[in-house]
Amino acid sequence: MTPVKSGFFVFSYLAPVMKNTKWIGLLGAVLLIIACFMPWYHVPRVDIIISGVDGDRFGKPGYWHFFLVLFYIPFTMLPRLWAKQWNLLVTGINLAWMIRNFFVLAICSGGICPERKFGIWLVMIASIIMLIAALFPDVKLKQK
Repeated sequence: MTPVKSGFFVFSYLAPVMKNTKWIGLLGAVLLIIACFMPWYHVPRVDIIISGVDGDRFGKPGYWHFFLVLFYIPFTMLPRLWAKQWNLLVTGINLAWMIRNFFVLAICSGGICPERKFGIWLVMIASIIMLIAALFPDVKLKQK
């Protein structure tokens, strides 16, 4: 079987990945839920560890990720075009919330700068995986 080349991509090699984007996206959603329970930041001077669900002065930013995952999972599993379109909106909002958490929670205040921990990096990776999976859904369109 000869691959069909177009630009930089070889589409025949991407076919197995494209068939599994639903499962890759669901893996990203599970990874996001797990990452919300992990430490995101450590503020060394006051010895505070910030995660997505342990809120004090910083709120509980992981709950918004949980809410978005509740929409992401059914939209990913439904084989309808409208569900895939709504899924793009959900993952875009999720990515925007991740960017907000990544930069706003890490702002230095009064000479105290938080250190990023592994959890926030995992949230970033999971959000990007979910967005990529939503960008390339496996949808069968009917021919008219």
